Amino acid sequence: MTAALAPGVTLVLGGARSGKSAHAERLVEESGLQPVYLATGRAFDGEMDARIATHRERRGSGWRTVEAPLDLGPALAREAGQGRAVLVDCLTLWVTNLMMEGRDVASESAALCRTLEALGAVPIVLVSNEVGLGIVPDNAMARAFRDHAGRLHQDVGRIAARVIFVAAGLPLTLKG
Repeated sequence: MTAALAPGVTLVLGGARSGKSAHAERLVEESGLQPVYLATGRAFDGEMDARIATHRERRGSGWRTVEAPLDLGPALAREAGQGRAVLVDCLTLWVTNLMMEGRDVASESAALCRTLEALGAVPIVLVSNEVGLGIVPDNAMARAFRDHAGRLHQDVGRIAARVIFVAAGLPLTLKG
């Protein structure tokens, strides 16, 4: 069962293939608002091409899709509006893109959080992979990624009206 989309920010976390994106899409679709999808993923290989195609096919043609691999805050500010519900999929791909481009993840994350706070009650659903539940990564870049993602999740979690953790396709409300 999917709960109604709350005004403001909803953060949907989960592991890979947990059902988090499908759950987030249902929240937006059942809102009755115009669905806007901000895509952060970039297709660097055939596998990612296939994942993107699967997501597009599942959403169907009723969604407005906007590519936002790096400048997520400005894209959110442009796309959020009356009568719309915005889904960002996903924050961890966004962090990856920032790191690959050598951008300051902490300042970009802080700017995103300021944008989310400024948008107030606009319904925004953010999807992200919870990457901090496993073993400590064996290399500095992977540890930095895990740390950036974890701090971003904490910051967005504080702002969010609702936080949902999805495992095995089952949503568990952590906040809200």
